[in-house]
Amino acid sequence: MGGRVDSIYVQIDIACPIDRLWELTQTPGLHQQWDLRFTEIQYLPRPDITQPQRFLYATRVGFGLKICGEGESVGSRAELDGDCSSALKFWSDDPKSLIRTGSGYWKYLPSIVGQSTRFITSYDYSVRFGLAGRLFDRLLFRPLMGWATAWSFDRLRLWIEKGIVPAASMRQSLIYLTARLSLAMIWLYQGIIPKLIMRHPGELAMLRDAGLSGEVSHYAIMSAGWFEVGVGFVLILAWRSLWPLWFVVAAMPIALIIVAIDSPRFLSAPFNPATLNLAVLALAVIALFAARDLPSASRCLRRPPKGE
Repeated sequence: MGGRVDSIYVQIDIACPIDRLWELTQTPGLHQQWDLRFTEIQYLPRPDITQPQRFLYATRVGFGLKICGEGESVGSRAELDGDCSSALKFWSDDPKSLIRTGSGYWKYLPSIVGQSTRFITSYDYSVRFGLAGRLFDRLLFRPLMGWATAWSFDRLRLWIEKGIVPAASMRQSLIYLTARLSLAMIWLYQGIIPKLIMRHPGELAMLRDAGLSGEVSHYAIMSAGWFEVGVGFVLILAWRSLWPLWFVVAAMPIALIIVAIDSPRFLSAPFNPATLNLAVLALAVIALFAARDLPSASRCLRRPPKGE
């Protein structure tokens, strides 16, 4: 496949001395806690400091599968407040690994006043499986690796700046993902199945109770269906925006009150509007609580500044 493939580049500013950042990124047991790309990192014995530091790494990809590889790094430090860098090479003989070989670097650039450090990485790699591997890498794997690197850098920032340990960041992110995605699926389902496709008798009955009938009820149920589909897509596409969640929090009690006034008989039915609306409200509240201080790849610079 022709065309140039860009190296992965990530940059973030972290409010900490360079020594603290060096410790959390150059100590295997600490590194593997915040870096989403690795499950295990193990340094091998080093004959002397003039030799590169060899290491083993592993990444669990689910379903009991683990991809293993090796690497070596050379770190250099100028002086206590000076620039630092770490160059590395990595490779994998694991036939399950898309990555065959790669190389890159980490840079640590302290601010003039020493209150923050700019953390930069850039790396590239070659892949297995010929044209299929290169196509998969360009379309999916490389963007995912870039996102995972940036997300991990911001998770490291939260650990340093706010004391949020990486395991807590992951747990909070999974709670947010589950709650928000569940909300979106509920809105999409309620719009598509009972309204747009089935035009369920229960939906039509509630419209009649509200004073709508005939052709008007037909347009009303279609409009309501497309509106709910729109809310579902907004919950997914505006992933980091909180206003859709606040909309759900405000809309659910209002919708429940309307049903209680116009169609109270539905409140005693199985899978009734009361239980559904309260569940949707609870999911929105959970997502709002979980949204605070989440790692985000968008906080990182993903391309080198002009001139670098």
